[in-house]
Amino acid sequence: ALEAVTEMRTRTISAADAGAAERETAEGELSTALIRLFAVAESYPELKADGTFIELQRTLATLEAEIQTARRHYNGSDRRLNTKIASVPDNIVARRFRFEPAAYYEVEHAADRTRPEVSF
Repeated sequence: ALEAVTEMRTRTISAADAGAAERETAEGELSTALIRLFAVAESYPELKADGTFIELQRTLATLEAEIQTARRHYNGSDRRLNTKIASVPDNIVARRFRFEPAAYYEVEHAADRTRPEVSF
């Protein structure tokens, strides 16, 4: 399970410069791998008490907060762009240069919206 998390993490980092769909797919696969890892950890109390595992839990909480902040920023930028290209006189320039409304970043799968549960 840990190898899968490592592999999915690498793929997610590689997909950072890719399109939104590829990035979303990679993030979903990473979330699934993390859920599997924590399911395995439930069977091993000594792992749950390990300092490295506790640090992983803290890191996940920090990363989740950073990801939510980045999504809000991204969607805020999209909202500002969409409002701008729909408003007069900016819409004239937007049509001239063929600006298109930006798509909001949305998580398609409900399971990907929730943080993996890490309990001790």
